[in-house]
Amino acid sequence: MTTYDLVVIGAGPGGYVCAIRAAQLGLKVALVEKRTTLGGTCLNVGCIPSKALLESSEVFEGIMSRAAEHGVVVGDVGLDLDGLMARKQRIVGELTGGVTALMKKNKVEVITGRGELTAVDRVTVHSDDGATELGATHVCLALGSASVNLPFLPADGKRVVSSTEALSFEHVPEHLVVIGAGAVGLELGSVWRRLGARVTVVEMLPTVTPFADKQMAKALERALADQGMDIRLDTRVTAAKVLKTKVKLNVESAKNGSETLEGDRVLVAVGRRPVTASAGLEEVGVLLEEGGRVAVDDHLRTNLPTVYAIGDLVRGPMLAHKAEDEGVAVAETIAGLPGHVNYDTIPNVVYTDPELAMVGRTEAQLKEAGVPFATGRFMFRPNGRAKSLGAEVGLVKILAHADTDEILGVHMVGPRVSELIAEAVVAMELHASAEDLARTCHAHPTLSEVTREAALAVDKRALHS
Repeated sequence: MTTYDLVVIGAGPGGYVCAIRAAQLGLKVALVEKRTTLGGTCLNVGCIPSKALLESSEVFEGIMSRAAEHGVVVGDVGLDLDGLMARKQRIVGELTGGVTALMKKNKVEVITGRGELTAVDRVTVHSDDGATELGATHVCLALGSASVNLPFLPADGKRVVSSTEALSFEHVPEHLVVIGAGAVGLELGSVWRRLGARVTVVEMLPTVTPFADKQMAKALERALADQGMDIRLDTRVTAAKVLKTKVKLNVESAKNGSETLEGDRVLVAVGRRPVTASAGLEEVGVLLEEGGRVAVDDHLRTNLPTVYAIGDLVRGPMLAHKAEDEGVAVAETIAGLPGHVNYDTIPNVVYTDPELAMVGRTEAQLKEAGVPFATGRFMFRPNGRAKSLGAEVGLVKILAHADTDEILGVHMVGPRVSELIAEAVVAMELHASAEDLARTCHAHPTLSEVTREAALAVDKRALHS
């Protein structure tokens, strides 16, 4: 039996980054992954393929509906769905292959199979070739998450699908019903709406993206509705019947009462749950919290001192970049360095059009905590770069402490805000004030000028409004 300084179970963004950083620090590392390709859900059937489809569908819709306003004359335009899917798979293949190359470069031993924690210092890998035991001075659990099913509407992979199947429909649905108005539901709903499907989104809460600032969520909802997405808020699915060619959903809301929706496809996007089954955690004594998450301390240690857990297994948002930061922190802690994750500055993005991006606290959270704050807002509509792009919908809002002016939260809806949010994250990491951001020169014409104007607006001195 070979013994490693660190065995990582799970090769998603958190797991493989943990393995790389540990190897950089001189540890002997094994990475155990049940898939034959690395990268986990994110690279294989999540973040990356969905963004590829979003980009392709945006190009398609732009040619179909916006070419003329740019003075571009096109002939017959058609959709090659097979070609679109092939592009998606090519991107996935290049990135997962890149992760494999990184493992070789960093001398991380990759072992294919299902990893099971069988003792605090032992991992058993189950594969078609049998079981292999690995010795482990330390273990990092990076098992990820899986889609949540509705008990009365189990996914069959055909009519009722999870995000995995919704990435690979063989044809454009006539009517796609999406249950859940979070990032996954809105992004995949956007893809298929752009490609020609009628899309209805059913959400039991009173807002889309319930984690977001209420003003931003409302702005996003309005923009998506203007594009033709039928969004039913405060609406609950009460029953369902799967037929040969369609699914009938009984829904109920205070506004519309009881209704029946029929779709040829139903995407269930109501959240994700930690994957802990068949990993031996409870048998070895790893403590689980309510909801199946693994209990960890501030250093991501479980109740077993040499066993760590990261990513979707532990508290906090289920985001790939959060898992990556935690993976680095675990590797550095094991190597004797001060591993740390600042959970106050983890950005969150929804890649619709317009995009939504945020970091820090919302207005509601600050009010609940009794923190005095000032608000600066600025719209994208007056911005020259936004007008040039034909993407004027949205705004940036900055929340700063009323006494110290330190930035407490930045919220954006608009074009390419997934890229703009990085400036806000850096500012908050450095405990910058709104004044600091307002006095920082921004290139013209750029979308980032909207962020500066919002910072100026905190002190009621925006220049272009």
